[in-house]
Amino acid sequence: MRESRGSGRPGLARPRPERGAPPAGVPAPRSRRAQLHPGAWWLWALALGTAATRTTNPLLLALLITVSGYVVAVRRPHTPWARSYGAFVKLAAAVLLLRLAFAVFLGSPIPGTHTLFTLPEVPLPDWAQGIRLGGRVTAEGLTFALYDALRLAALLICVGAANALASPSRLLKSLPGALYELGVAVVVALTFAPNLIADVRRLRAARRLRGRPDKGVRGLVQVGLPVLEGALERSVSLAAAMDARGYGRTAEVPPAVRRTTAALTLGGLLGVCAGTYGLLTAEGGSYGLPVLLAGLASALAGLRLGGRRTLRTRYRPDPWDARAWLVSASGAAVAALLILAGSLVPGALRPGVVPLEPPTLPLWPAAAVLIGLLPAFVTPAPEAVRDPRKEPTT
Repeated sequence: MRESRGSGRPGLARPRPERGAPPAGVPAPRSRRAQLHPGAWWLWALALGTAATRTTNPLLLALLITVSGYVVAVRRPHTPWARSYGAFVKLAAAVLLLRLAFAVFLGSPIPGTHTLFTLPEVPLPDWAQGIRLGGRVTAEGLTFALYDALRLAALLICVGAANALASPSRLLKSLPGALYELGVAVVVALTFAPNLIADVRRLRAARRLRGRPDKGVRGLVQVGLPVLEGALERSVSLAAAMDARGYGRTAEVPPAVRRTTAALTLGGLLGVCAGTYGLLTAEGGSYGLPVLLAGLASALAGLRLGGRRTLRTRYRPDPWDARAWLVSASGAAVAALLILAGSLVPGALRPGVVPLEPPTLPLWPAAAVLIGLLPAFVTPAPEAVRDPRKEPTT
C-alpha cells in the first residue's frame, strides 16, 4: 500500500479545505443580514440614557445599569473596540466618588439635621459667600449627592454600552451623505478611547512578558510614550487614507438647490428647538408637537438635498430590518414610560432627602425598565473566536 504524500498514516489522504473556507482557528465571516444595524444600538442606548436622566431613584438607576450591562455581556462582539465598556464603568465610578468628595469638602446646598461628622472649616473672605471648605457633613447632603452622581454614572454607562455594541466603521457607512464629514469626525472621536485602551493593554502585556514593571509612575511613563507615538502614527495614517479617498470633495450643485438646502435645514433646526421648548413648558402644549414634527420633516428634507454635494457610494449597506426596529422600540418604550411616570408618580422617581426617607421601587416603572432587555433575546449572538490570538477588528 502506497503512502499518501503529506500524510503521516499510510493509505489516508489529508483532507483539503474547501475553497473559500476560512483558516483553522478563525471564525467564518457572518452575513450582513445576521448583524444588527449599529444605529439601532445607539438609539437603544441613548433612549436608556434619556430614561436615566428622568429619575434620581437609586433603585431604578441601578436597574437601568444592570439592564444595559446584561445586554453588553451577552451581545458584545469579540473586537478590541468592544473592550471600552469597562473603561466607561470605571469612569462612572470615578465620577461617583468625585461627586461625593465635593459634597464632603465643599458642602451641599441641601440642609440637613443628621450630622455624620464635622470637618475643620477654613474661613473665607466676604466675596466668597456661599462657598465653604469643610464644616458639617450631613446625611441629607451626602444622599442628595449620591442620587445626583448615580444619575450621571448611569448615563455614562449607557453611552459605554453603545460604544461596546455598535461598530464605529459600520455606523459611519450608514450615515446620510450630508452628514458624512461630520460623521467621520464623530467616529474618530468615539474610537479614540477604545484604541487607546487597546494600545495600553497590549503594551502592558508586552512589558509583563519581558519582566518589566507595568504599574506605578515608572511603568506609566514607559507605557505612555509608546501609546502617544502610536496615536500620532494612527492620525497620520488616517489623514493619508482620508486624502486618498477624496475626503472633503464636493459636487457642483445649482445655487437654488444650495439656498433651498440651507433654508430647509436652518428652518428645521429652529422648528425642532421651538417644538421642544413647547413640549417642556405648560403654555406650549398645544403647538409643541406639531412644530416639532414640522421641524423634523424640514430638517430631513434639507439633509436629503444636502446629500447631493457628497460623492460617495455604499458597498453592502447594513439593512434596517425588523430586529433593528424592535431594539430601537424597546429603548424608546423605556424612555417614554419613565417620562410618563415622572408626571404620574413623581415622588417615586425622585425620592426626597429632606426629610430623609428610604427609596422605594415603583413596580410598573421597574417593569418598564425591564423592556430594555429585549435586545438580549432578539439579536444574534456574537461570533465565537476559536483562537484567542486572532480576533476580528471590525
